[in-house]
Amino acid sequence: MSKILVTGGTGYIGSHTVVELHNAGYEVVIVDDLSNSNIKILTQLHAITGKWFDFQEIDLQDDRAVQEFAEQNKDITGIIHFAASKAVGESVQKPLKYYRNNFYGLINLLTSFNSKIDFVFSSSCTVYGQPDSLPVTEAAPVKKAESPYGNTKQIAEEILEETAAVTPELRVIALRYFNPVGAHETALIGELPNGVPANLVPFITQSAIGKRGPITVYGNDYDTPDGSAIRDYIHVVDLAKAHVAAVKRLAENKTSSGYEVFNIGTGRGSSVLEIIAAFEKVNGEKLNYNIGPRRAGDVVQIYGDVQKSNDELGWKAQLDLNEMMRSAWEWEKYIKANPFE
Repeated sequence: MSKILVTGGTGYIGSHTVVELHNAGYEVVIVDDLSNSNIKILTQLHAITGKWFDFQEIDLQDDRAVQEFAEQNKDITGIIHFAASKAVGESVQKPLKYYRNNFYGLINLLTSFNSKIDFVFSSSCTVYGQPDSLPVTEAAPVKKAESPYGNTKQIAEEILEETAAVTPELRVIALRYFNPVGAHETALIGELPNGVPANLVPFITQSAIGKRGPITVYGNDYDTPDGSAIRDYIHVVDLAKAHVAAVKRLAENKTSSGYEVFNIGTGRGSSVLEIIAAFEKVNGEKLNYNIGPRRAGDVVQIYGDVQKSNDELGWKAQLDLNEMMRSAWEWEKYIKANPFE
């Protein structure tokens, strides 16, 4: 049984990936500093899987702690690296926090494991900016980042590609994913942002349950069918399974080079107003929303070409928009009835 380290494993995407790795027969070790997650997620993971996962609270910026961890876990064969600061707005206000956290953690992992590892990196479609053509493929040019957060994804990809080029024993897959939403079918884990949600769907669910005020649709005059911005939304469970597929591809030596990138999305764009309508229809809840001005830096529309992921990773998104909205709402109701704090 291969042993996989999941950094940021108590976070939103990380926790769902832990479940799918377990379901696929992998042994999982979780590292997280709990700066943007909750230790109670371990109890939730136990409730879903029946297993208490090996967990260590470590700040990946602490090079000595990471080195000691690596020395104690030499049987780890692969790393899925989620741990990073991720709020776009905060990154603009606190750029040094983002560069320090997102780069030190990555470099400490590579250094401590001597780059002798299979490495799956949590990247983002933000590297494409506003694409010249849609759907955007992996061959599309990487454009100047709109935020320090986006820049950390671009530079981290460069670090990994350049390191893999001179390190034969390091093999890397960077997954550029679009907009993860939804929750596990048990409603025991889901997205739990600290403070006011920066993303659309958790703001929708918190507004619907009375935790937030009206939803603001930022712009209804874009050049899109209904005037609102378009994104490629993907169910978090499908996204988690893509990471398992990447680990398997690396383990089976099926990579075409030491560094590969894959788009992870549905290949279909949905507008903000379509998301609102889908939530209302599926859950029978009327949402209170208003139209506001465009938000600076927002991309008009983006959705991915996922043919490469379908063909080479052997992965394809299975869960539709209705299931995304249904599961997100079930999670919101669960967390209201069973608060973590």
